[in-house]
Amino acid sequence: MASKKHARADSQTHEDYKQVEDMLRKPSTKRAKQIDADPPYARLCELLDHTRGENIKPRNVLHWHRSKDLRQEDNKGLHAASLKAKEGNGSLITLYCHSPQDLHFHGTSPARSDFIIESLRILQAQLEGKNIPLAIVTSEERGTKTQKVMDFVKEHDISHIYANMEYEVDELRRDITLAKLVQKQQDVAFDVLHDQTVMVPGALRTGAGGPMKVFTPYHKAWLVKTKKEPSLLDLVPVPEKQSKSDSLKELFGTSIPELPEAKQFGSREERDRIRKLWPAGNEAGMTRLAEFLQNKVTNYADQRIEAWRDPSSRMSAYFSAGIVSVRQALERTKQANGGKHFDAGDAGIASWVREIVFREFYRQVTVTTPHTAMNLPHNLKFDNVKWEDDVEGWKKWCEGKTGVPFVDAGMRQLNTEAYMHNRLRMNTASYLRANMLIDYRKGERYFAEHLIDWDLSNNTNGWEPSYTVFNPVIQAEKCDKHGDYIRKWVPELAGLKGKEIFAPHDRLSAAEFEKLGYPKPHVSWAQSAKRAKDTYKRDLADADP
Repeated sequence: MASKKHARADSQTHEDYKQVEDMLRKPSTKRAKQIDADPPYARLCELLDHTRGENIKPRNVLHWHRSKDLRQEDNKGLHAASLKAKEGNGSLITLYCHSPQDLHFHGTSPARSDFIIESLRILQAQLEGKNIPLAIVTSEERGTKTQKVMDFVKEHDISHIYANMEYEVDELRRDITLAKLVQKQQDVAFDVLHDQTVMVPGALRTGAGGPMKVFTPYHKAWLVKTKKEPSLLDLVPVPEKQSKSDSLKELFGTSIPELPEAKQFGSREERDRIRKLWPAGNEAGMTRLAEFLQNKVTNYADQRIEAWRDPSSRMSAYFSAGIVSVRQALERTKQANGGKHFDAGDAGIASWVREIVFREFYRQVTVTTPHTAMNLPHNLKFDNVKWEDDVEGWKKWCEGKTGVPFVDAGMRQLNTEAYMHNRLRMNTASYLRANMLIDYRKGERYFAEHLIDWDLSNNTNGWEPSYTVFNPVIQAEKCDKHGDYIRKWVPELAGLKGKEIFAPHDRLSAAEFEKLGYPKPHVSWAQSAKRAKDTYKRDLADADP
């Protein structure tokens, strides 16, 4: 493997800075409102009422794996397909559609791309051990997956297609296209199940009947609902071993696809380091969960914001790729809580489950406000903000050289581990969109291109612009009390003592600061925070989305 870094869309040259802008095209706010008024999710649900094919006799049955359900354990779509196959004389077949152009279009990081491929390799071996083929087809052009699936269905005499729901606009439109193609057939059925969440997005409503749009009441309602209906947390079994079928021989042993060059690691060292940090597969994910529940969760409520402790479960990568289901995690968590519900017993467990509920809430937002999946802010007035074209600042932010230790530490962790503690995600995002006044969508894209746990719903909500501006010095003093996180990721400052490490430019003499070899702050925090708020106030006042 070559050691030279591959050219990627996140490069910090002026030309590629403009290229990132080109990748962040968005519809008008008028069009966004039209999409919200006629959401693709609702249209797909209507179509599925007519494509489930209750009267179609099962032949071969297909489960279409997506990049958010790469497991056999507690997989609702796969389980439904396996049950349907038992009703007839055919076989259960599984399929994965590999799309190199989708990886590029969505900015999927090399770490996440490799994580998906390696988990796919494990899944294929597990299923083939049960005489269930996992066929892999490649869609070279974007938008061709549905036709690839239909061609596969015809070639292998498939009567029923099952999949798990993806809630983003493009993916919903893809399934709408497939549903319409299925409608034209007389002997094919198509169903899509809810698998990513415990609560179906949009199901929790306010007293007035609308979807809940505020997290705190959503969280309370989620806890009440799951306590009242514990079956929401039930797991489904893995598919059983099936008899060998000579007609399926050609589907076994399909080659695992190679990643495009731009999605490969820059070096063998990087690949091995990331794979060690993030081992693929459900078993590895469940082992990580067990370690968290045994060693960390009890202190989670008190320590979750303290980045230097690394208090997180680091399960986010396994959830985002569907390698571990949320229900699996909650079942183990409830066991660790002595069988009590999540709002009783261990305070650390209650705090951690609250973060999982945030994930569910963000999917509700995506479903009920679909324009947020299309490079537009939830509050459409923020689309009127006049962002700065600060190429130098962008480069410093990307490299972790802004001169603000807490921000730089977060960015360097991201660039090294394909991961960042959540409190640092909040601070680095705030610094880019407020203090630098750089379009928040560029930062969101950079996160997509580097995070192993990138997830559209989580990230769009995490990057949502607002008047809140984090002070990274105060945040560091609160979340990295002794400066250990900064010392780990910004070694130039490792020798500093006391509070000078949080703001060395302001707390050291000019001569002492010069010796560090560390950059001066790119902007004054106080002045740039005021500039951001003034800009937002001015531009939002004129906005009429």
